[in-house]
Amino acid sequence: MHFHNPAATLFIPDGQPEEAALSRVTHLGVGAHQDDLEFMAYHGIEACYRRPEKWFGGVTCTNGAGSARTGLYADYTDEEMCKVRHREQNQAAAVGEFAAIIQLDYPSSALKDPSNP
Repeated sequence: MHFHNPAATLFIPDGQPEEAALSRVTHLGVGAHQDDLEFMAYHGIEACYRRPEKWFGGVTCTNGAGSARTGLYADYTDEEMCKVRHREQNQAAAVGEFAAIIQLDYPSSALKDPSNP
């Protein structure tokens, strides 16, 4: 798969080939931030969980740089938070048995910019 943003990633938790993994998606959720899917698309995730004929696919748009910084993360840099959120989202996809998770990895400012195509 070719992404416009070279930092974007595709993670397939069960290691299937890309075409096979993406073509089996029956439910798709798109969220602005990592962890949005687990809240706003729970119904789709739950509908697919452990059902071999149904598969959830997820897309997150931002990179996690603007994540809250309290407690354990109080001293984390934007770059460190990006890595944490990326890893957490992939782990959530593995636990939820997603067909695939695509992380587009854009800064929030790029999504909010009306002049950005």
